[in-house]
Amino acid sequence: MKFCWVTINVKDMEKSLHFYQEIIGFNVSRRMKPNSDMEIIFLGSMETQIELIHNTKIENIAVGKDISPGFVVDSIERMSEILKKKNIPIHSGPFQPNPNIKFMYILDPNGIKIQFVENIK
Repeated sequence: MKFCWVTINVKDMEKSLHFYQEIIGFNVSRRMKPNSDMEIIFLGSMETQIELIHNTKIENIAVGKDISPGFVVDSIERMSEILKKKNIPIHSGPFQPNPNIKFMYILDPNGIKIQFVENIK
């Protein structure tokens, strides 16, 4: 079995799309509008994808506070600098629970905790 994607119901498609393209670095792989109330965008490669769904008929989106997709970065320090330049606050961290890993969290435009992970060699 292979993991294929994470679905995120979003409040604002443009803000979410901008975040996942500009901060995470994912490109749009598929975009569809199944009806006039809904838009679906897949971002990322075939191995790791994020599915953004915006449905104008849904006003309240419940965000899971204890779920956090993680993304590997080359350097937590460099990512911190990028986030600072883009005025995106660090939610928590950086943490280094052992000599081999360092990580931190930010929030996406929908309030989902995003984890950036640096594997230290």
